[in-house]
Amino acid sequence: MTYAEFLASQTHSTAPTGLSPLLIALWHAGRDEWHQAHDIAQDNEHDPLQNWLHAFLHRQEGDQGNAAYWYRRANRPVFSGTLRREWEEIVRTQLPD
Repeated sequence: MTYAEFLASQTHSTAPTGLSPLLIALWHAGRDEWHQAHDIAQDNEHDPLQNWLHAFLHRQEGDQGNAAYWYRRANRPVFSGTLRREWEEIVRTQLPD
């Protein structure tokens, strides 16, 4: 799946089959389905990329303190760009253009 295909799938009612847990969570996050994305991130706290997603989700929620904790767990600086840009960057770690 390419990045463009992933974006196009956001209009469907369910996530595409065969996606990793991270991409499923990102699919939900991209549709503003915060709770579904957060549940997946919580189930995968051993993965630094999931921790980055977890940080993003708490930033999206407006909980900057909790976001900062998850950025530290992900070994990443607090993201300073827009939420959409950060979401795109996380997705692009997983999918080719």
